Amino acid sequence: MSLQDPRDAVQLPPPVLPRGWSGTRVTGHVLVALWAVAGAYLLYYLASNVFSSFVANYWDDYVDGVVITIQLVVISIVLGALLSLPVALARSSRNIVLSSLAYAYVYFFRGTPLLAQTFLIYYGAGSFQPLFSDLGIWWFFRDAWYCAVFAFTLNTSAYQAEILRGAVQNIDKGQWEAAAALGIRKGVTFWKVILPQAMIVALRPYGNELILLIKGSAIASIITIYDLMGETRRAYSRSYDFQAYIWAAVLYLIVVETLRRIWDKLETRLTRHLKRNG
Repeated sequence: MSLQDPRDAVQLPPPVLPRGWSGTRVTGHVLVALWAVAGAYLLYYLASNVFSSFVANYWDDYVDGVVITIQLVVISIVLGALLSLPVALARSSRNIVLSSLAYAYVYFFRGTPLLAQTFLIYYGAGSFQPLFSDLGIWWFFRDAWYCAVFAFTLNTSAYQAEILRGAVQNIDKGQWEAAAALGIRKGVTFWKVILPQAMIVALRPYGNELILLIKGSAIASIITIYDLMGETRRAYSRSYDFQAYIWAAVLYLIVVETLRRIWDKLETRLTRHLKRNG
């Protein structure tokens, strides 16, 4: 009579014990319930005020503000992208002077608030009015719109330069070596081989930067630009109705969510070959 190997015995799974209602679990459920109630009340409040006199009087102004906000962000992002490329190349340069200047530029604009930068350009330019007038560029710095675009471009270019530099460094150095072995010049290798791959790597960080700039664009209202937040402040100053800021928050949320979905589809489209190969 042979003895059964205990390892051949069927191992039953341990019994599943019911989860207890700990203090942390109770707190989590209470917070979720409060958020659900708050969200439901907000939807009810907005639905009940869609046809209110406030919306009738100021809705067109809000739409104009959204258009101005999108224009400001798109122009700044595009100009910042163009400026970020030489800054990123200078940051990666072996020339100590170029790399130091690029580092100082990135360090300043990433390390100081966008509000301070906008004030410094808009209000500080007045101290140099005689010089700018002699150079023929005072027309640029006396206009709040141009100053906002200039400040936002300098700010986002610093962030985009770091995004691009990190994406380029993420590409395997073996591709540089393979291109050199084939006799391809470094400039051609960078533009034709490295940069397209780096842009795919940088897609998600670029999307985050775009969303952050949309939310940060509210700063432009402080220098008399009637973007979405500027129109909101003007509507509130005339009506003293708190729903002015609620509608602004909803519109910012709609813009951000729309751009997020567009960016997700763009990323899915541009990276479809990676998923197919994977």
